[in-house]
Amino acid sequence: MRLTRTSVMRLSFGCLFVIVLLSGCVLGQQPASTSSLPSSPAPPTASSPAPVSPPPIELKADSSGAVPAEQIRALLERAEEKDLENDKRARDYTYVERVERHELGGDGAVKKTETRTSEVLQIYGEDVERLIAKDDKPLPAGEAKKEDEKIQKLIDRRNGESEEARRKRLEKEEKNRAEDRKFVLEVADAFNFRLVGSEMINGRDTWVFDAEPRSGYEPKHREAKMLAKVHGRIWIDKAEDEWVKLDITAIDTISFGLVLARIHKGTHLILEMTRVNDEIWLPKRVQLHVDARVALFKSYDDDVEQTYRDYKKFHASTKITLAGEENRQ
Repeated sequence: MRLTRTSVMRLSFGCLFVIVLLSGCVLGQQPASTSSLPSSPAPPTASSPAPVSPPPIELKADSSGAVPAEQIRALLERAEEKDLENDKRARDYTYVERVERHELGGDGAVKKTETRTSEVLQIYGEDVERLIAKDDKPLPAGEAKKEDEKIQKLIDRRNGESEEARRKRLEKEEKNRAEDRKFVLEVADAFNFRLVGSEMINGRDTWVFDAEPRSGYEPKHREAKMLAKVHGRIWIDKAEDEWVKLDITAIDTISFGLVLARIHKGTHLILEMTRVNDEIWLPKRVQLHVDARVALFKSYDDDVEQTYRDYKKFHASTKITLAGEENRQ
């Protein structure tokens, strides 16, 4: 799952909780690859003009630290614009994702710990995860082979995709992105933001905002009703208007569907982003304490930490090979 800044905002305010639950608190799925990747955009040449960034949004808080909604909306719109370019650049990166889950007992003690480590690739514009280790031990040869076979099926399916099927798939993806944008922009109206100061995070100077649900707000987006059930703190890079860190807590029960899932009060999420190659913001770490019930049958009381490392930019000549072989360019 690619966590662009747009999806980070949307997922952090509730959807991530459900995705984690429905996947058994492990955010990994697919495997790696046995074939050359489709050509990716060539890196800019030395003669390419550097993009001109607009000046940062100027924030004018009142004496209590409250920031007007129109300034927050302008900041979110700027972040959304940047996210489009950020998303395109993310398609040129591979990385390793490790998910560690601690299942808790009624007394809060850890009952069970498990980890899953995956190599995440971009194939035909999709995030594809190849499971490479469980409990920090490499997969046995048989399981690794199955991972490769899964990815080969994806490659074969995309190779055989008709122009009409491809068009419909891309239209659906764009529709989903448009919904994400609507959700993000509604955040500005759903919360009262208070500027509480500034803080250095990983060498970056950031603004720090507290966000509290706005009393009486009527949501417009179908998923925005969850916004009244959470509050949190947000760190935004002063120079680039980028989300650096989110700390979100459920302050009431969040229900999804009729009986699909309920996220209980106290569920807590921290998400941190990092600047990579001085050109892109990518996820660094997600910490989640989840207290929830799915479909009224399965309860979860878990601590989950998801970390990202080894970001590498590939080029058109990159080839991803079968397990046991070497990646080469």
